Amino acid sequence: MKLEGKNRTLAQTVGVVLVMGALAWASVPFYNWFCAVTGFGGVTGVSEAGSDEILDQMITIRFDGNVERGMPWHFKPMVREMELRIGETGLAFYEASNPTDRVIAGTASFNVTPYEAGGFFTKIDCFCFELQVLQPGETVQMPVTFYVDPEITRDRDAKFVNYITLSYTFHETDLPEEFANLATPSDGSN
Repeated sequence: MKLEGKNRTLAQTVGVVLVMGALAWASVPFYNWFCAVTGFGGVTGVSEAGSDEILDQMITIRFDGNVERGMPWHFKPMVREMELRIGETGLAFYEASNPTDRVIAGTASFNVTPYEAGGFFTKIDCFCFELQVLQPGETVQMPVTFYVDPEITRDRDAKFVNYITLSYTFHETDLPEEFANLATPSDGSN
C-alpha cells in the first residue's frame, strides 16, 4: 500500500513538472501572439498597403532612436516629430552611421508608446524588418513607412491618444557569413 502511495505521488509530481515545463515553453510564443493581436507592450501591426480610410483627425508621431550599450553606431531620427491625419501614410527616416574601422551588423528592436496605441500603429515597410550592415565610416538613411489605423478613434482607451512615440534601439549582431570577407581590412594590394 505504501509503495502505491509513493508511486502515485511520484507520478503526480512528474505530471506537475511536465505541465509547468509545457506552460513555460508555450509562454513566450503565446505572449508574442497576444502582444501582436492586442498591441500590448507597444507591439505594432504590419500591413502590405496603406489604410483605405483617412480621417480629418490629426495625430502627432514622435520618433526616438537609441543604441544598445556597447554598440558603436550613431543612430537618430532625421525628424523628431510629424503630424498626420489618422489613416494617412507617413514616411520617416532614421540615420545610422558606423564611425569605426570595421564592418558592423545591427538589428533594431522597437516599441510604441503609449501602449494602448501599439496595435493601431501599422508599419508597411521598415528597416527594422531586416538586418542592417554598415561598412566602416558609412552613413545611411533608413525609411519606415507607416499609418495609424482609424480604428484607434473607436477604441475605448486609445481614442484619447494624441501623441504616439515610435522608438528604435539598435543592437550589434553577428556578421553574416556573406559579409565575412568584408570584415577584414584590405592591405591595398590587388
